[in-house]
Amino acid sequence: MNDSVQTRGEQMLALRKARMAAALPILRGGFRPFFLLAAAWAAFAVLAWLCAFLYGVPLASGFAPLAWHRHEMLFGFVGAVIVGFLLTAIPNWTGRLPIAGAPLAALAALWIAARLAVWFSGTPGLLPAFVLDVGFFVVVAAVAGREVIAAGNRNVPVVAMVVLFALADAWDYAAAAGLVAGEGTPARAAIALVVVLISLIGGRIIPSFTRNWMAKRGFASGLPTQPGRFDMATIAATAAALLGWLVFPLSTLTAAALLAAGLLQLARLSRWRGWRIWSDPLVLVLHAGYAWIPLGLLLLGVSAGGAPVPATAAIHALAAGAAATMILAVMTRATLGHTGRELRAGPATVALYALVILGAALRVLTGLGAMDYRFGLELSGGLWASGFALFVLTYAPVLFRASKAK
Repeated sequence: MNDSVQTRGEQMLALRKARMAAALPILRGGFRPFFLLAAAWAAFAVLAWLCAFLYGVPLASGFAPLAWHRHEMLFGFVGAVIVGFLLTAIPNWTGRLPIAGAPLAALAALWIAARLAVWFSGTPGLLPAFVLDVGFFVVVAAVAGREVIAAGNRNVPVVAMVVLFALADAWDYAAAAGLVAGEGTPARAAIALVVVLISLIGGRIIPSFTRNWMAKRGFASGLPTQPGRFDMATIAATAAALLGWLVFPLSTLTAAALLAAGLLQLARLSRWRGWRIWSDPLVLVLHAGYAWIPLGLLLLGVSAGGAPVPATAAIHALAAGAAATMILAVMTRATLGHTGRELRAGPATVALYALVILGAALRVLTGLGAMDYRFGLELSGGLWASGFALFVLTYAPVLFRASKAK
């Protein structure tokens, strides 16, 4: 029995290597095309939004400018990163063959077609964009679900999040077309899903990478542990609070739930002892990215409670801060690790972390009225977009080359 299992495992490994070798380097893992496309789109879409909002440059989209900005940041940019992460993680979770070569190229082409359809949706209308954009997430969910279920893997909830993301995307189209009320509510739903996903995935990788770093350097006590009951309770409280924000955004009960979730997330973050790993930017940035979640939840709770704190400040803390920083942290680490490079943040990597974190901080301060609004948008947006542009310049050569032998 053991011999047959071992033989099958060896066969799968051989098939995996053969499939990778037959594909172009850029198509040898989901992270390669989707991380690169996501970063390039993030930089472009923010600058396009600033040109439309501040300087009146017209957009060809059927979405209103603000709705287009929300949609493309969440379902275009963040959606691409989620897919790249999922397609890269599934072979590690299941031991099955990766999506590579022509199938991966087809998925990337579908994402590009969706972005173009959204961009030019003003003339033909939103229906073609809807079919391509929502269809992209449906196809990814079907492919990922097949792999996870066939392997009997525990990560079915992560695939379910992609299905929910597709539903939120469809909802956003319905709102943009005037078929349902509540413009902006689908975007809130997508932000809530992203925050819960970060809580799930971040809660696994941050303590794990931190523990490994500390153990290698001789820390004998106070090592972070993997998620336990407290972590599950914190995630559940966060999901419940965000659901309240989605349904009753200005309720006193919602405000209390958001504040409680923020405090729980802050306590969770402190249990990972991030202050001990200040000398390693690749690990430290994970803690910095996660720190935006309690900040965003607390700001959101104060805003929901009726205090003079604009909700936009909290939303940008969660989106431009937590989501973007965690995305960069995962993209840089995964790119280095999966291409056989040393897990070390060079000067350019540290710089792109700083640009995005500073851009997000200034955007939150602008929302709070601490800066001139126009200047704050220009400065924060420029810094934030520059961080993702720097990722493209720094990591495109790595993503287009074959992995180094280990």
